[in-house]
Amino acid sequence: MFVFVVLIVLLFAFYLFYKTKYFRSNRHVEKKWLSAKANIALGLFVLLFGINHLLFISESTVTYLVAAIFIIYGAIFSWIGFKKYKHYLPFAIEEAKTLDAQK
Repeated sequence: MFVFVVLIVLLFAFYLFYKTKYFRSNRHVEKKWLSAKANIALGLFVLLFGINHLLFISESTVTYLVAAIFIIYGAIFSWIGFKKYKHYLPFAIEEAKTLDAQK
């Protein structure tokens, strides 16, 4: 249980970190790439939150249902974020090289 709590807090911190970098970035594609990384962190946060509730806190049918919804939603959100991350990574690298070469 302690491992899940530490991972949940760590993933929430990563989400806040990437969202802050997203708002501070001036590059268009880099913003999309950072948003994808934030989506992965948020999805894993929700997924682990649901698993934690399912394994350690559940006592009724309603909490099982809510935990299952969190797990499904978190998995889908992480998967979509990972696909976006893989898609935007080469474009972000190219954008960084182009803008750094212009300076």
